[in-house]
This record gives sequence, structure tokens and C-alpha cells, in this order.
Amino acid sequence: MTHNQEHEHESHVGLIWKVFGFLSLITIIEVVLGIIKPDSLHLGKFLGTSYLNLIFIILTLVKAYGIAWYFMHLKDEKTSFRRAIVWTGVFLICYLSTLVLIEGNYIGDVMREFTRWSY
Repeated sequence: MTHNQEHEHESHVGLIWKVFGFLSLITIIEVVLGIIKPDSLHLGKFLGTSYLNLIFIILTLVKAYGIAWYFMHLKDEKTSFRRAIVWTGVFLICYLSTLVLIEGNYIGDVMREFTRWSY
């Protein structure tokens, strides 16, 4: 074996641990915010939902992007291909989140009007 053939497959263990740490940190932040549920974030409203919901959506998008970037090997692809995959996913997730928040708000309004249900 030549010297070049010995080093064709380098180990990515360090990178995997860094990505694992990054994704774990974001998950820990989400869990802590979900448990603590600060009133300033939970009761404040922006774009029809609470700041806390928006933080969860943004953190989830960051995690999805990190997973696609490293574990789906998009880092090594051409820029146009990366954009086509990532921006399509971001658009669909934002669109779905918007629809779910709009419908959830409508259902909440109907429930408050016809029952004694409150939150």
C-alpha cells in the first residue's frame, strides 16, 4: 500500500462528537425552556403566537439544518443542490407551522367561546 492509500478514509469521530454536543445543547435548551416556561416568553405574543413557540420553531429548524448538513453530507455538495434541499425543507416547515398555529388559535377561540375552557 502506498502512503496515499493508507489515509483515504479519515476518522470523523471528533466531528461527530462536536455535532452531537451541539444538537444536545439545543435539545437541553428546548427542554429547560419547556419546563421553566418563563412568563415573559410564554405570555408575550408575536405573529399570532408566543415568543416561546417561535423560539422552539427556530431551534428545531437549526437542529434540522445541522442534521442535514453533517449527517446527510450536504456540506460537501454543490451550493445550488444544498439550497434546493435546505430551503425547500425550511419553507415547508415554516408553512406547516403557520397553518398549525392558525388552526390551533381558531380552535382555542371556539373552545373559549362555547365552554369554560381557559389556559
